Amino acid sequence: MFLMSRRRHLAELRQAPAAVLPSLLLCDFGNLEREIRRLESAGVRALHLDVMDGQFVPNLTYGMPIVEACRRVTDLPLDVHLMIKEPQNYVKQFCDAGADIITIHAEAVDSPIDVLSQIRELDCGAGLAINPGTTIESIKNSLSLCDLVLVMSVNAGFGGQSFQPIALNKLRELRKLVSKETLLEVDGGVNKKTIRDCQTAGAQLLVVGSAIFREPNYSDAVQQLTELT
Repeated sequence: MFLMSRRRHLAELRQAPAAVLPSLLLCDFGNLEREIRRLESAGVRALHLDVMDGQFVPNLTYGMPIVEACRRVTDLPLDVHLMIKEPQNYVKQFCDAGADIITIHAEAVDSPIDVLSQIRELDCGAGLAINPGTTIESIKNSLSLCDLVLVMSVNAGFGGQSFQPIALNKLRELRKLVSKETLLEVDGGVNKKTIRDCQTAGAQLLVVGSAIFREPNYSDAVQQLTELT
């Protein structure tokens, strides 16, 4: 059911200029549909969903039901970031729930290639995320299977961290290594002060949390961030 829309969503994201993607962690889940409508009105190009299991990272968030709920109320691309152990056991469920892109962490699996291949076989976009301490060299042999590479500018799953500039160096290096079709994404501490540097370094998808959800007007926040890219 989702196959054609997934392919269309990926193509649109690849062709679009830099896009601000709201991370739903800070949204009002008691009014999820209203929050999504506000984000749609703000002109966002996709939604970023952070799934944490309390094991790979210390925090526990949400799972397939929230992805399904988002899919029911919007046609926006759903960019699902799995910060979980053994993601290979869950990628099909997230695909069936309506994810367009499923991103796993290189640190969470023995063989990223195997899991990326599994995601691609499901006709989902395959993403690979790396924490600040993980080198580009360690994932080079997986890059050809990536529709997206997510560079974390903070350690996954820990709140209140400062943006780590090493992410900019990694984005620049990756831009030279990956194909033009491969999306580069950055997550963690992206705000008005850091977003331009991220985009200049090569990030096309810029994941933003508090710089949107802690502002009274989402449209104004998204517009101001977009104007800085």
